[in-house]
Amino acid sequence: MEKSRRRDMVQAYKEAKTPFGVFGLRCAPSGELWIGASANLAAQENSVRFSLKMGKHPNRGLQAAIQAHGADAFSYEILETLDDDKLTPMGKTDLLKRRVAHWVEALAAKPLIGAA
Repeated sequence: MEKSRRRDMVQAYKEAKTPFGVFGLRCAPSGELWIGASANLAAQENSVRFSLKMGKHPNRGLQAAIQAHGADAFSYEILETLDDDKLTPMGKTDLLKRRVAHWVEALAAKPLIGAA
């Protein structure tokens, strides 16, 4: 591959926007729903499923539900995608916390981490 083409591809990768927002993990047998936020929704499902598979997810209730029902009983749902280039990193974090709190209340769900 030409060096200039490779350099262009690397630059395009670095400039690509990653969608951030709010997601849910739904347990089909129990109907339980856990809500979380991510700065990178595209990679979040893999990250959560990996930590659950390894038995290392910080949410003990979710971890217990996975062990009881199996990983195949859970679906990953993107609830809201946010897009605001003008936000600072702290502003993005605050917005995500507010949106998680909104979805937890609106859907009578549980926060994935902490008390949203």
